[in-house]
Amino acid sequence: MVQTRVPLADQTAVHDQVYEAISQALITGRIAPGKGVSLRSLAAELGVSPMPVRDAVRRLVAERALAINPANKRLSVPSLTADRLEQLSMARLWVEPELAARAVASAAEKADAGLVRQLQAIDADVDEALRLGDVDRYMTANHAFHFALYERAGAEVLLSMAGGLWLQVGPFMRVVFGRVGADGLVADRHAEAIDALKAGDADGARRAIAADLSEGMEKMRVAVDAAP
Repeated sequence: MVQTRVPLADQTAVHDQVYEAISQALITGRIAPGKGVSLRSLAAELGVSPMPVRDAVRRLVAERALAINPANKRLSVPSLTADRLEQLSMARLWVEPELAARAVASAAEKADAGLVRQLQAIDADVDEALRLGDVDRYMTANHAFHFALYERAGAEVLLSMAGGLWLQVGPFMRVVFGRVGADGLVADRHAEAIDALKAGDADGARRAIAADLSEGMEKMRVAVDAAP
């Protein structure tokens, strides 16, 4: 479920890498909504002591990505109510299209053909994951596409906000993927965003990402409404 990709070296690196590993598990939906996990089990999976896991969990609880059950101290993804989903949707639509527009404006100033190639390669991976019905690959590649673009915006505050929002929606994106299947997710707007990047069209990128988010969050809304 939770994996680290590099050896856990000194104490600072351990804490940072444990946080990143658990965050990645949330973003890609490997920590499923409604399933409780313990600090001990997370520590065992990561091969570390409970201390860095406890610190990482404390940060993630503050970011509203995890919740602690006071009765048994087990961790879980907070429930996604209709009201919370609406707030997350609004926040994403405020933050992420703006990041995309700023990224395109910044890339246009630098004639950044490398970013175009990077996004095309990632989007090809998204399409291949959809073709194969590979949930893990889709979740990882979809996140990589968005943040490869957003990181070029030069807007650290907005980027941090977007990262926190993905921590909260990632587990539920995976639920939606499992319910609608690959056919329900094929119509992403990544190609439109890439075309806007090529043209230096910041407003076009804003529209493409806004449409991508709106369509994805609408699928989540339908899933929440259908839940018992």
